[in-house]
Amino acid sequence: MPSMADLTVKKADETTNIVYSQKVPSAGDRTPAVWKSTTVGSAPAHNPSLSITSRSSADGKVRRVEFAFAYPQTATASDGSISIVNVAQISGSAAIPQGMPQTDLNEAVAQCFNCLGQTLVKQSFKDGYAPT
Repeated sequence: MPSMADLTVKKADETTNIVYSQKVPSAGDRTPAVWKSTTVGSAPAHNPSLSITSRSSADGKVRRVEFAFAYPQTATASDGSISIVNVAQISGSAAIPQGMPQTDLNEAVAQCFNCLGQTLVKQSFKDGYAPT
């Protein structure tokens, strides 16, 4: 079981680091671990966030791991108040078979997230369209 820690990731320029600080560790199944980028936004609700939850299937043969990422867009009104006008929400889910050898699981997770990190896949999400 991984231990909670801050996450340092690259911004869109692929050069600058940004830190997602650990906010709440998971207390167990069905309770999320939460990170926030507190350097973005002027209030906690304006901070981009990542959460990960996990749970066992009823028969215990599969662990379900889910993530949700939210990136708010804020705007400043003429009176100086700041409000959220849009939120980019990205989520995903994985079914991890408990009987699969660890080497196969390692390869599956590595290849999946390396595929998602490819320029073509990122561009599909940026544009809102699957490759044609």
